[in-house]
Amino acid sequence: MTHLGHSGRHVGRRRLLAAGAALAAVPALPATARAAAPGTPPGRLPSGAEIVAVLRRVADHWIGAHADPGDNQWARATFFSGLLDLYRLTREPRYLDYARGWAEGHDYALHSGVTTRHADDHCAGQAYLDLYELEPEQGKIAAIEDSLHRMVFTDRPEKNDDWWWDDALHMAMPPFARIGGLRAEPAYWDKLHALYTHTKSAEGGPGLYDPRTGLWYRDKRFLPGGILSPDGKPVVWSRGNGWVAGGHAKVLKTLPAGARHVPEYRAALVRELAALRGVQRADGFWNVNLADPAHLPGPETSGTSFFVYATAYALRARLVPRDRYLPVAARAWHGLITTAVRPDGFLGYVQGVGDRPESSQPVGPDTTADFGVGAFLHAGCALAALAG
Repeated sequence: MTHLGHSGRHVGRRRLLAAGAALAAVPALPATARAAAPGTPPGRLPSGAEIVAVLRRVADHWIGAHADPGDNQWARATFFSGLLDLYRLTREPRYLDYARGWAEGHDYALHSGVTTRHADDHCAGQAYLDLYELEPEQGKIAAIEDSLHRMVFTDRPEKNDDWWWDDALHMAMPPFARIGGLRAEPAYWDKLHALYTHTKSAEGGPGLYDPRTGLWYRDKRFLPGGILSPDGKPVVWSRGNGWVAGGHAKVLKTLPAGARHVPEYRAALVRELAALRGVQRADGFWNVNLADPAHLPGPETSGTSFFVYATAYALRARLVPRDRYLPVAARAWHGLITTAVRPDGFLGYVQGVGDRPESSQPVGPDTTADFGVGAFLHAGCALAALAG
């Protein structure tokens, strides 16, 4: 692996500082004010029961519209991770049956098999681990454990450059954390950190983390000097940062408080949430480009949902002050349920599959996706636990 030389490091730092200054200069994002639901001020959470009622409506709509539970790739796996979160909250047998049928239909296997190193393929392991914890049978996690064991111990364990895009942090960090805990084997946590460090750092890796702002670039194409918005501003993708926030929250929920790298993960999550707080829209959403409010400025559900999920986690873990961050989560939830959720439970304003703000546009009330629904379910479950 080639490391940057002394001059290269200085150039990289100057570029990051320039991009950070541009992002920091972005004003609060404009939005049309929306009316509050009766009895629910935008800055306050509804009751846990009210939150759960919306979650059931959204989950039931998706299940009713998808008799075939779908493939075992990252998008559908993210839905099932969210659905199993809802099952743990409600103990609704239909949710467990639907998830179990999906997993059994794929024999608890990974897309591309156990030799895969691709983070997207490992995302299904999150749902398989959920099902294992509910009903322990080794066959449910045999594939995900075999695949990660290969990366940690036998298949080029020195190779740590597999996570070159920020989505990977959500897809694969949690399985490494959970298998390490399940087997009481810190080597999985060390491997997780080595892969994470490569993604995060400009010292030998793509350097997707911007220490100036606390936000993350999707991949190296968007680093300073690369792709810009039509107005010449940085492209800092909302859902990419949502994947990062969600991945950090899931890992921190799993790792023991005294684990070696927990302080770093906590600091990165708190820093990201602080940056997000500064660019939340007046209607509670976040734009698809966090650095340019004029770049496709409509509301977007998937990134917003992951930010709610991570914020709610950080509030319960007391990583952020309640008086400053509970209104952020409450405004976002209010925006989601009054704008994106139809009366029948259809969840709209979800940007489809892509890698940047322009992907799968236009986004509107009729656009949805499985991973967006999963993110929404995660968000609501975390908020319901916070609301009590």
